[in-house]
Amino acid sequence: MGDVVAVSRIASLLPSATEIVYALGLDDRLAAVTFECDEPARARLDHRVVVTGADTSGWTPGEIDAYVRERRAAGVDLYTLDEGALADVEPDLVLTQDLCRVCALPTDRVDEALAHLGCSADVLTLDPHTLEDVLASVERVAEAAGVPGRGRDVVAGLRERLAAVAAAAQGRPRPRVAVVEWVDPLFTGGHWIPDQVAAAGGEPVGMHPGTPSGPSAWDALRAERPDVVLVAPCGYGLDGAAEQAAVVVRELPDAQVWAIDGNAVVVRPGPRLLDGVEAMASVLHPDLFGTSVHVRRVQ
Repeated sequence: MGDVVAVSRIASLLPSATEIVYALGLDDRLAAVTFECDEPARARLDHRVVVTGADTSGWTPGEIDAYVRERRAAGVDLYTLDEGALADVEPDLVLTQDLCRVCALPTDRVDEALAHLGCSADVLTLDPHTLEDVLASVERVAEAAGVPGRGRDVVAGLRERLAAVAAAAQGRPRPRVAVVEWVDPLFTGGHWIPDQVAAAGGEPVGMHPGTPSGPSAWDALRAERPDVVLVAPCGYGLDGAAEQAAVVVRELPDAQVWAIDGNAVVVRPGPRLLDGVEAMASVLHPDLFGTSVHVRRVQ
């Protein structure tokens, strides 16, 4: 039997949800996205942009951190929902999150806007904390969209890739790996990122499994004696990560330092996290996996 069409207009208010929608082959039902939905590149061209925010390109990590802290202290949202544009697309399913107010518009703001507009769209809140949660999110979106079979198929494919990496790395030494998600101030990776490291054949150290990425001290990270440090700053691609990795090289001269495309394969909880696992595996076990296009050796 074919999938039952439950919704016809989906509004995705976070980039990872947009990636999930495309992975499920539902882009023909996608009506609205955010200004940060850049995967695939055509997402912002093919669909109405209903969430905007500050253009921080060219800002230093310290300047971005100060901006975020100032806005949050003042109780001002980092993102703006265009209620008129959202009303125009008349969504019947809205995908949002409560995981991180720095990363996307929170659910309570969406609920307020929909109530104000008199919109009866279903709202699906995605809050994955682990890699398993991310896989479950794919199935939840598929279920909400009326295509549960597609969700099961996509997740089965992702699990096959995880199993292939695990089988190849089985019995190999597991390097001690830290992931730096911000350099000024220092934040180390949380939520699903330690799971990615473990799945890639490494031992995650100095991080925050299942909880948000959090502040750390350089002395504390040095005390963890990481063999490898992956630099994956939130909001940056590979070039930006490589620039910021210079700070890590200075602070952790004894570690092997790699830049990794955080935006593409680390910080957004969508299907491309499996690309991230494979990219990390290419760093930790290059003789088995070769070199990924998502990583660059810095030291």
